[in-house]
Parts: sequence; structure tokens; C-alpha cells
Amino acid sequence: MRKGPALLVILVAAVVLLLSSIFIVDEREKALILQFGRVVSVKEEPGLAFKIPLIQEVVRYDDRILSRDIDPLEVTPLDDRRLVVDAFARYRIVDVNQFRQAVGVGGIAAAETRLDSILRSQTREILGSVSSNDILSADRATLMLRIRNGAIGEARNLGLEIIDVRLKRTDLPSANLDSTFGRMRAEREREAADEIARGNEAAQRIRAQSDRTQVEIVSDAKRQSEIARGEADALRNAIYAEAFGADPEFFEFYRSLNAYEKALKGENSTMVLSPDSEFFNFMRSSEGAVATAAE
Repeated sequence: MRKGPALLVILVAAVVLLLSSIFIVDEREKALILQFGRVVSVKEEPGLAFKIPLIQEVVRYDDRILSRDIDPLEVTPLDDRRLVVDAFARYRIVDVNQFRQAVGVGGIAAAETRLDSILRSQTREILGSVSSNDILSADRATLMLRIRNGAIGEARNLGLEIIDVRLKRTDLPSANLDSTFGRMRAEREREAADEIARGNEAAQRIRAQSDRTQVEIVSDAKRQSEIARGEADALRNAIYAEAFGADPEFFEFYRSLNAYEKALKGENSTMVLSPDSEFFNFMRSSEGAVATAAE
């Protein structure tokens, strides 16, 4: 009867020891087997694993991609326009043995503290080497890649792999907003004044060119009109001369009739002439004209 309880106790103790020597490694984690604080085995494959009860212990670390938000920090680019940058990083533990040696019992919390320091240092160094316009433009993707590449080497000493670094927010400090907006407003007003001045200059140039073209066109038209008028006068005089040469008496008669037509109009001024004036030679009778001619 006494052997029964003793056997039961031994059986229970054996079961407890067996269960305490078995542990399960989840597919989302990696495990270290420690013996008196020293790493003796690394379990990265999911499934059952064994350890020595009471002597060895198991430490588990997350094998998934982890995210770390970096506290907002203030950077000063090349143009001295201070910016407040808010960023985050994606990382994972790739070497649990080295990770354990680097952070000890601090685990993820200690690793993230050191990772923050690395990322903040790289962010200040990279963003401080460019202007604020580069940070706020599409070139920020290149800057984020440079921050990641700069931090990879230091993070590898912690057993970590930095997968990505992103700038979530890039703003001006609240104390600098008014002065920055004022400077931007002054710059835009200066650009507007420059554009107006260039526009006025172009308008003056176009106006002067149009005035010159107008003068040239009018002058050329007057020249051509004077040439045409001179040619017409020459032709008229030639016709008159030819007509006078053909019949001088008829030509004189024709010119007298034209003079009568232009002179004897109701709206003209009054003329006082002698009846025997030569102006009326062709208005007298033939006898009067002969007598006048004889005189």
C-alpha cells in the first residue's frame, strides 16, 4: 500500500518535468534557450522544442515586422528654416542571438530606445544637408531612403533590420509660422512686382514698335501719294500742253469757261470788274470782241 503513493508522486514529478522540458515555438516568433543567462540554442523554426527543466529557460522575441514612431524632432536645413519632423520606422529582429547580446534583459523596449537615437541622429544629419524646399518637395522619398540606408549599419549591430523609414509630417514650428508666412508673402509680392515691371517694359516696347510701324506706313503712303499726284500733274500738264499746241484759241476758250464756272458762284465773294475786262472776252458779242481786240 505504501508503494502506490510513492509511485504516483514519482509519476506526477516525471510528467511535470516532461512538460516543463517541452515548449512550442510559434511561427510569429523566435526563441532563445538560455542556461544560466548564456545563450545555448536558437529556435527559429515553428514547432515543438525541448530544454532542460530548472536549468534552462526560454526567451521569446517577435519575428514580425514591427513599427516604431519617432518622437517629433526639430531639424535645421541649409536655409536655416527650422522644421518639426515626425517620422516612423519599420523593422524586424533578424539575429536574436546578437539582439540578446546587444540589449540584454531590456528586450524590445531597450532596443527601441537605441533605435530612436540612431534614427534621430540620421534624420538630423540627412535633413540638415539639404534645403527646406527639398524636404517639402517630391525629393523627400530620396531623403527617406538615405535616412534608412544610413541607419541600417548601426541597427545591424543590434540584430535589427530596418525595412523602411517614413516622414509622416514636416511642419514649421508654431513660433516661426508668422515670420515665414510674412517672408513668403513679401517674396510673392516681389515676384508680382517683377512680373508687372516686365509686362510694362514689354508693353512699352510693343507700343514703340507699333508707333514706329505706323509712322513708316503713313510716310510710305504719303510718299506714294505724292509720287502719284506728281505723275498725275505731269500727265495733266502734258495733256494741257498738247491741247494748247493743237488749238491755242480753243484752249484759251476752255480755260476761260472753267474760270467762269469757278468764279461765278453764289457763295463766292463779290468781285468788282470793269465791263471791258479781259475776263469777259468770251461773254461779249462777236462785234464787241472784235472791237475790243482792235483797241
